[in-house]
Amino acid sequence: MNVLPLKQGIIYGPVDSRRLERSLGVNLSPVTYKLCTFNCIYCHFGWTECLTRDVSEHIKDFPTKEDIFLAVRSALESIANLDYITFSGDGEPTLHPEFESIVEGIKKIRDELTPETPLAILSNSSMLKNESVKGALAQIDVKILKLDAGIEEIFQKMNKPAAGISLQDIIEALKKEKNFVTQTLFVKGNVDNTDEKNLAKWIKAIASISPKSVQIYSTDRPVPDAGIIKVGAKELKEIAHRTENETNVPVEVFSIERPIQADS
Repeated sequence: MNVLPLKQGIIYGPVDSRRLERSLGVNLSPVTYKLCTFNCIYCHFGWTECLTRDVSEHIKDFPTKEDIFLAVRSALESIANLDYITFSGDGEPTLHPEFESIVEGIKKIRDELTPETPLAILSNSSMLKNESVKGALAQIDVKILKLDAGIEEIFQKMNKPAAGISLQDIIEALKKEKNFVTQTLFVKGNVDNTDEKNLAKWIKAIASISPKSVQIYSTDRPVPDAGIIKVGAKELKEIAHRTENETNVPVEVFSIERPIQADS
């Protein structure tokens, strides 16, 4: 099964997101190659061609701030009934060298044209120690921040981060964030983050970072690692119940068919 092609522009959608409903996507990444701080085994855009957290040599490949503002304004002037405006795309959106000022600019455009539509972000949490990124996130209404593992070994195998990024650093950075949602993708096969050792540590991490809620799901799209096995809704629901019982944090399970409340 082939992975999905990279986005070919700044704006995509609106997409009918299982978590963010009718969402207008904003892609801040280069369009000719995949650049990210992670090389996740389950990414439906395939393997990361440029794995880094230092984008100084790639600045010319990012969309310009002016082009981003123009594209967002044009989309908001022509598309109605949006539930979210979402920073996501092909790679880690917080890697854009002007991310903070881009968020500020889009927020102003949003306030002018569709003030009732919240800004959202899907982030892998790898850049949370960056002060500019922290300033940008403070202006975003819905922050969905990744935490896929509880132990370093699973983190390294599953997310394959750029050099210098550790699970503990991410957990410590998440502890300092406020008003955010944690997202976790569970898989089996070549890497299994549902095993007891990792799962117990992950639950402890959830308790320590204390998010508003947790969203858990498995892969429903093509993945680059053929040895990855999807985790079924029944097992995800069991993980949700256990996590809620041990942390008092609400957990929602998402499947391709429909969201399943952990307490249903």
